[in-house]
Amino acid sequence: MEKQRLSKVLASFGVASRRKCEEIIFDGKVKVNNQVVLVPQTKVNPEEDIIEVSGKALQPKDDPYYLIMNKPKGFVCSHNRKVHKKILYDILDKKLPRLFTVGRLDKDTTGLIILTNDGHFSQQVIHPSSSITREYLAQANKSIKAKHLKALEHGCDICGTYVKPVLVKQIDNRLVKIIVTEGKNREIRRLMEVSGLETEKLHRTRVGSLTLGRLKEGHYRPLSKKERKTLLS
Repeated sequence: MEKQRLSKVLASFGVASRRKCEEIIFDGKVKVNNQVVLVPQTKVNPEEDIIEVSGKALQPKDDPYYLIMNKPKGFVCSHNRKVHKKILYDILDKKLPRLFTVGRLDKDTTGLIILTNDGHFSQQVIHPSSSITREYLAQANKSIKAKHLKALEHGCDICGTYVKPVLVKQIDNRLVKIIVTEGKNREIRRLMEVSGLETEKLHRTRVGSLTLGRLKEGHYRPLSKKERKTLLS
């Protein structure tokens, strides 16, 4: 096997997404042949080198799993049980391998979330170059006026990146559909806040070509090969 970048190897073994693997490396949690490595681009051969993450040797990845879930309110997209009382992974069958979410939804946001142990797939979905849209329904705390819609359409700066929705459409007096391509932290809530609205409820209805269909809240199902291919096409 040819040597590959350390971050890519970690992601291919299902440790986390490529971006998260880079953070793990920068934090000094990865050793190669008993030496701490801080450079994600370090070339390694997983068949010859001994790679450890947080003191545990890297094991061959389980078969790839791809799930779509209708996330319920009150659950966080984290494995950190010491900090959070209700984590999303509590919903999953215990027989499943360790999975991670493709991007995140905050605790109070419901709707479509993808889970996988395929770091490469995750990176493809969340990378800006994929231009995959995300559709949300946001319920405001008061009547939505023309000035609010105009402010939403204008966008705002979030974490140093200017975010402008692809579409803003009022559904009823207090409900608005917002479509974005970015995946910034609490993006929709911040857009609503800047426009002068508070978000009472937030639900993600679509990611790219994927929709929830009849999937009930708190339920999940496998993501088919065709669905994955269409999502990335």
